[in-house]
Amino acid sequence: MSVVSLLGVKVVNNPAAFSDPYEFEITFECLEQLQKDLEWKLTYVGSATSAEHDQELDSLLVGPIPIGVNKFIFEAEPPNLSRIPTSDILGVTVILLTCSYDGREFVRVGYYVNNEYDSEELQAEPPSKPIIERVRRNILAEKPRVTRFAIKWDSDDTAPAEYPPDQPEADALDDDGTNYGAEEAEMQAALEKEYADTEAQATTTAAATATAEPSSASAANGAPAPPPDDDHAMGGMDEGAEASKEADDDEASDVGSEDLEAESSESEDEDDEEEGGEGEAEGEAGEDQEMDMGEDGEKAVAGGQGAAKGSMQQQQQQQQQQGQQGPQEVMAH
Repeated sequence: MSVVSLLGVKVVNNPAAFSDPYEFEITFECLEQLQKDLEWKLTYVGSATSAEHDQELDSLLVGPIPIGVNKFIFEAEPPNLSRIPTSDILGVTVILLTCSYDGREFVRVGYYVNNEYDSEELQAEPPSKPIIERVRRNILAEKPRVTRFAIKWDSDDTAPAEYPPDQPEADALDDDGTNYGAEEAEMQAALEKEYADTEAQATTTAAATATAEPSSASAANGAPAPPPDDDHAMGGMDEGAEASKEADDDEASDVGSEDLEAESSESEDEDDEEEGGEGEAEGEAGEDQEMDMGEDGEKAVAGGQGAAKGSMQQQQQQQQQQGQQGPQEVMAH
C-alpha cells in the first residue's frame, strides 16, 4: 500500500511558447507522517533515438509532508536547445514528471508534447534552421500515462515482497508426477466404453434385422403371416370405415339420380296427359261438326282413342310401380 497517492496534475500554461517555463499544479494525499521529503522532477526527452539527449529541467523537494491532501505549484525551466538535435526540435516528444521518496521512485506521469510553428506558411515550408521564437508547444494534458511502483517507505512493513511468500501447505500436497495424466486416462477409458456400447448396439440391430427378413420371405411363399399388431388392426378398421363411407356416398348419389329421373318421368306423363286431353277435345269437335263421316273416319277416331287410352294405362302402371318402391334411405353424416 502506497503512503502517498497522486490525486491530480493540472498543466497551468498550455499551450505556450517553446521558451516559456512549465507550470504544474500537483495534488496528492499523504496517509502517514513521513520522516523525509518528497522529490519531484521534470525530465524532457530530447530525442527518441537516444537517452543522451534527455534533460532534467528541474527538481523540487517538498516537505515536511502533513497527513492529508496537499497541493503545490511545480515550475520548471524550458529545455536547453544546445542539447537537442536540430532535427528533433520540431515534432512530437515526451516530458516525464516523477516523484521519489528516499531515492526510490513511486510514481511517474508522462505527457506527449507537440512542438510546431504558429503559422501555416512555416508549417508548410519550415526553414532549414528552426525559428524558436515562432515555435509553440502543446502538451496533451487530457491523455497522461501514469505508472506507479511499490516501494519501501519508513517502516519495513511497507516494503514490497522481493520473493514469493512461504507456502508450507504446498509441501504437503502430492507430487504432480503421481497424478500426471490421470485425467487423460479416465477420459480415454470413458471413450473406449462408449465406443464398445455403440458397437454392441449396432450388432444387436443387425441381428434383429436378419431375423425379420426370413419371416417376410416365408410369408411371401405362402406361410401363415404373424398376427397383425394393434396398429395394423386399427389401420384395417380405418380402411373399412372409409370403404363403407364411400359406398354410402355412392348410394346417396344414386338416390339423388333416381329422384331426378322420377321427377323427369312425372313431368313427361303430365305433358302426355295434356296432349291426350287435347286430342279427345278435337275428336269430339270433329264428331259434332261432321256426323256424316264414313266407317273409315270412325275407325280412325276409334284408333286414336285406343292409342290415348293405352298410353294412359302405361302411365298409371308406372306410377303404381314407383309408389310400391317407396322413398330411398339416405345415411346422414
